[in-house]
Amino acid sequence: MINAVGNRMTREIARQRSIADQIERSQTQISTQKKLLRGSDDSVASHRIATIGTAQASTETWARNVKSAEAMVAQADTALGTAGNLLSRARELTLSAANGSMNPADRASVAAELTAIADEIDSLAATRDVNGEPLFAASSARTMRFDTDTSFAPVPTAADAFVVDGNPVSTMLRDAAAAVGGGDTAIIGASLDTLAAGISHVADQRATMGLAAGRLERIGDSLASRSITLADERSGLEDTDLAVAIAQLNAQNLTLEAAQSAFARINRQSLFDILS
Repeated sequence: MINAVGNRMTREIARQRSIADQIERSQTQISTQKKLLRGSDDSVASHRIATIGTAQASTETWARNVKSAEAMVAQADTALGTAGNLLSRARELTLSAANGSMNPADRASVAAELTAIADEIDSLAATRDVNGEPLFAASSARTMRFDTDTSFAPVPTAADAFVVDGNPVSTMLRDAAAAVGGGDTAIIGASLDTLAAGISHVADQRATMGLAAGRLERIGDSLASRSITLADERSGLEDTDLAVAIAQLNAQNLTLEAAQSAFARINRQSLFDILS
């Protein structure tokens, strides 16, 4: 009889210890707001969380690439816009010298401004990004990855942006400057055509920048949506539902208090009470 009572008491103590462990676990889940405290709690969910974590890291990297590329495209668009304005100004100057009525001093002034524009165009072609890298690459365009299967060069090379039919735009300007300075009306006329081609080419490059900007915006939106979806799924797997956890903790506390109260009453009985 005494052994039976002792066994019951041992089992009751073990049960209360188990409830206390459950309370501690619930308290930890509430304080950390994570319901999975160890991988062994739910191996399938833990594996999925690890997979989601990898996907989130990749998505964050690609999103940063999109932001970087958008900044590059905006900077390139500004540079090309400036180049287009300079070329339009250069063509106006060349056109003013085309009728041959300018005196040598005026031609020299126009030639000097055209040469200055050529130098500025060269500076634009050599623009560097915020990291100090050439914005318009000298050889191959800088390709960037924006998703598992999506990579492209957001900004053209210097040759693509500032060379027309093998002739650098700055060379066109210097040729026009030399023609204006020398009063060579035939070459001035030809320069008007090449400058018009340069203006059209730069405009086309700006249009390409617009397409790149639109594509990057769509990719960025897709990545943002994916990031939200992954975060929601991960939260559902590992985050504590506070309302449920608090209700569970209250129930566990009540259960433990009731068990401890009953256990205390039993322990107050005498040996005679137990034996009878």
